[in-house]
Amino acid sequence: MPMRSPICIAAWTCVNISDVSRDQVLRQIVKPLLFIACLLPVSLLLWDGLRDQLGADPIEEITHRTGDWTLRFLLITLTVTPLRRLSGWPGLIRLRRMLGLFAFFYACLHFLTYVSLDQGFDLAFIIEDVVEHKYVLVGFTSFLLLIPLAATSTHGMVRRLGGRRWQQLHKLVYISALGGVIHFLWLVKSDLREPLIYAVLLAVLMGYRLRKQRA
Repeated sequence: MPMRSPICIAAWTCVNISDVSRDQVLRQIVKPLLFIACLLPVSLLLWDGLRDQLGADPIEEITHRTGDWTLRFLLITLTVTPLRRLSGWPGLIRLRRMLGLFAFFYACLHFLTYVSLDQGFDLAFIIEDVVEHKYVLVGFTSFLLLIPLAATSTHGMVRRLGGRRWQQLHKLVYISALGGVIHFLWLVKSDLREPLIYAVLLAVLMGYRLRKQRA
């Protein structure tokens, strides 16, 4: 097994060169590229809108795209911790906050599309829709659960809440993701393949977490 040369930062502290280089790659290359990649869906949406390529029902297309990417980013965010443990690369955890905030960003776009373009800010229609359609109620609830998670995502809020309380609060992301999957399943009436794929992925991620908690 190859030896890794240590760098002594102080008389009592040594770090491996490979760990330092991986953290530098993560901070200087991976994270900026990932940030740009996370902006691609909304950029393509805007580009298609400018070229009038959103189909016969642009509002429905915007709603579906922003909703799809909300759920995808939630699942990607939940994948970070298993990847960190399986790869043995602790630095990967630094990507989780950014990915979670992008999930919230696309959830806000999805919600604002529904409230403004679809319902025209008509509060009476919105309330009626929430009451009459279960998938709207579940989606609305899932969005509300993301708000405290985004609001407490800073390092300062972690210190204020304390690590244990912060971790307990942020377990809501699993409930929000589950609600997102149910929202999608109830919305789709014919082809269930895509929401079922998300359901399986979420089940695997939740199963992995439960297994680690019991270990």
